Amino acid sequence: MATPQLAHPVTRVQRAVGNLLRVGVLLAAAVVLVGGVFFLARHGGAVADYSVFRGEPTSFRSLAGVLKSSLAESGRGIIQLGLVILVATPVARVAFTAVAFAIERDRTYVLVALLVLSLLARSLIG
Repeated sequence: MATPQLAHPVTRVQRAVGNLLRVGVLLAAAVVLVGGVFFLARHGGAVADYSVFRGEPTSFRSLAGVLKSSLAESGRGIIQLGLVILVATPVARVAFTAVAFAIERDRTYVLVALLVLSLLARSLIG
């Protein structure tokens, strides 16, 4: 039996984008898992006190703080790093597709991808 032909075969760019997203999500999950192990190893026996709300420490509100905390092997810092990787994955996808469209000399899609990238950057930066 012959395999059915797709109407629109998957291109190398589409395959690369799929792999980028897959690797980004798996890497983020692995980093969060490692952070969870570190956190539970150090604080697993602690009793949670929910009577007073405590937000994230200020050190986790910047990328530099997250990286510093992660390098210090803080479980919360490593978990935050995994979440940063998870958020960065679709941003990297948009940047990758902008470059791919530029290589293909498709100006319309380059402009659209750059517009989306600028909107993402603006929303992430503030």
